[in-house]
Amino acid sequence: MDSLADMLRLLDARTGSRAEVRPARRGVLRVCAHVPPATGGADITAVRTLLTADLLARTGELRGLQVLTALDLTASSPEQAAAIDDDAGALGIHPPATRAICRDAPSSLGGPVDVHVAGRGAHVDPGQDGPLVRVGAARLDHAGSGAGDALVAAHRGNPLALRLALMSFTIGEPVVLTGDELVRAADRLTSWRERVAQWAESPSRPVPATLEETVQTAFGDLDTVLALAVLYGLPADASVPPGAKFETFVYADRILGLDLARDIGR
Repeated sequence: MDSLADMLRLLDARTGSRAEVRPARRGVLRVCAHVPPATGGADITAVRTLLTADLLARTGELRGLQVLTALDLTASSPEQAAAIDDDAGALGIHPPATRAICRDAPSSLGGPVDVHVAGRGAHVDPGQDGPLVRVGAARLDHAGSGAGDALVAAHRGNPLALRLALMSFTIGEPVVLTGDELVRAADRLTSWRERVAQWAESPSRPVPATLEETVQTAFGDLDTVLALAVLYGLPADASVPPGAKFETFVYADRILGLDLARDIGR
């Protein structure tokens, strides 16, 4: 599944339609992540914004691109920026190549920005080129049982459960996560890791063509909902051999970043 189509098609918030990403320099994709001002409480929009940029970077890298990301934290205080860094690290989000106001990012990245990723409420200069991926606001709802502050969810228990829960929604739609949803995400991660460890003991098999096409399409559009839907239904599909299930999960995880192979050999 390494022979992916080169095209990335992102929903451009400026036009309301999908736009093909055309890097200014062949082989290099430059991204600027615009973090919105923090509103306090359980607002995790900043983390969701960086997660979206991380998914874009992983997708580009799997297509053979060198991805350079600039992080614009100018709307955050030093304390808020440090907290965002901690949350991003806990969720397995790769650090940016540079920190810069996005209008200054080209000088830091060695060329023009190809894609802008902006959380709801973050300002993006309308004169800047490249598709704009707008990330919906996200917050943690304290009403459900097991609910807690987003920082607790990120640093204690299973931090990747928050990553999975956020990826379960379309990027542009607003998200309200309950503590119960985070618990269910953690349980699903445990189940998937156990299955992957079991399937690893079976002979490897190629990924079925229909699954390969669906996964490629999903990641080409940054559609994590579709990619996760493939994984949801795969364990119970008796028509797919265990070795093919293993290869599908491990491949998808190169972008999803859920550490699904963690329990192999345990």
